[in-house]
Amino acid sequence: MPTPSADTHGEYSSWVGLIYVFNLIVGTGALTLPSVFAKAGWLLSTVLIIFLAFVGFITVTFVIETMAVANATIQIRKLQSHKIDGESEAARDSESESEETNEQTAIINSGNRNMRRYFSLNQSVEMGQMAGLYFNKVGRILFFASLCIYLYGDLAIYTTAISKSMSDLLCPNNHTEDNATNFEDEFNIDCFNNEISKVDLYRICVGIFALLVCPFTYFDVQKTKYFQLATTTMRWSAFSIMIAMASLRLYHGQNADHQPAMFTFHGLPALIGASVYSFMCHHSLPGLIAPFNDKQYVLKQLAMDYGLICTFYLLLSLTGVFAFRELNDLYTLNFVPSGDQTLSLFMEMLLYFLGMFPIFTLSTSFPIVAITLQNNLKTLFLDPLLMDQYGFVVKRLTFPTLAIAPPIAVALSTHDLGRLVEFTGSYAGTCIQYIIPAMLVLQARKYCRRDIGANVRNKYASPFRNVAWIYFVICWSLICVVLVSINLFSA
Repeated sequence: MPTPSADTHGEYSSWVGLIYVFNLIVGTGALTLPSVFAKAGWLLSTVLIIFLAFVGFITVTFVIETMAVANATIQIRKLQSHKIDGESEAARDSESESEETNEQTAIINSGNRNMRRYFSLNQSVEMGQMAGLYFNKVGRILFFASLCIYLYGDLAIYTTAISKSMSDLLCPNNHTEDNATNFEDEFNIDCFNNEISKVDLYRICVGIFALLVCPFTYFDVQKTKYFQLATTTMRWSAFSIMIAMASLRLYHGQNADHQPAMFTFHGLPALIGASVYSFMCHHSLPGLIAPFNDKQYVLKQLAMDYGLICTFYLLLSLTGVFAFRELNDLYTLNFVPSGDQTLSLFMEMLLYFLGMFPIFTLSTSFPIVAITLQNNLKTLFLDPLLMDQYGFVVKRLTFPTLAIAPPIAVALSTHDLGRLVEFTGSYAGTCIQYIIPAMLVLQARKYCRRDIGANVRNKYASPFRNVAWIYFVICWSLICVVLVSINLFSA
């Protein structure tokens, strides 16, 4: 999801910023969690989602620590550059040099405790800039490759989720609680009096989406604060309605004899992929944290945010697992009215609102994620110093097309949203959320010991200071990749 900008010219309170972090994380991934919860078993899923929230928070603290070190690195290099520039002038006036010693340069030379003042979160140093500071050329290429793959996966998931929602609204499955096979073969039906198959209708919806939404990728699209408020309100309303309706089903005893599985280990890889994807904010975190007007308790506040998000996911997923015998891989589709239901006007409007929810919210995010992707592609393949020399065709046509064409092709070839989330979350997502923050903080700490001083305190340092935490995160990321790879290649 893209970073929501509060006010481009000012700060916002840390609590407003935490709401932005919450909204950034709780997106498409949350809609896929109930399905994978059911596949892996509700107890195993509960334990694992808490564990993954904890590991996700560990790497968030790594990003915060590295961002503070990067701020210090930039400031110190500026001072060193100022010192070098000043020496040429001092050569002409040696007496001035002896009388007017630059205090900040003296701090650098003496290495005293005042160096800690440079560790801050005031400047938004993006992960790509951090990679440029602390990674070698191979590391930078791997970083941008992981980020681009993740964003490609994001766009493919958006396209698939929107097109599935459109096709289900146009051609709902006539299912009942006792006829679960329709959930498994949801596209093996005909629509509009057998005039078209549902899979063909889905592909037509992909084409309509490409024609209506993708052209915005060729322009500079930015959200306004009021548009963010509207989409945020819609998101909260939809999730609250789903939790409330699932809770009402449980309260009225619907499916009282339904006993979902507690442990199903073959569903573990899909759960890992969806959960990794569902706790992702690392690639946008610096832009969200820098405008905080009070950063003193940022780590504690982010811990609270992750705890709240984890609780929210558990509430959404557990009510869904126990309320429905079968769960679609996009949870909102469980609330789309089927053709054999007789509903009041209010309930029908409510259910259609849930069905339209992914269409509205994800359509507004798609162009912004696509623009983020094309900007990273330009950074990877073009010389940033010569950007003005590239023509209109290269900058305005070639790279936007490269950003949107592969996701559209993927959406046309598959409608398996769960598999897309699993792949994106467990490969590129694992790199962005686990491996890259761990390697960044490892290299940033080496830089601090070598060039700043081992005894200089970074007040934004991660509470997980022991190097064993870094190796723990890397080992866990490798386990995630192995489990998902086994599941993908055995399917």
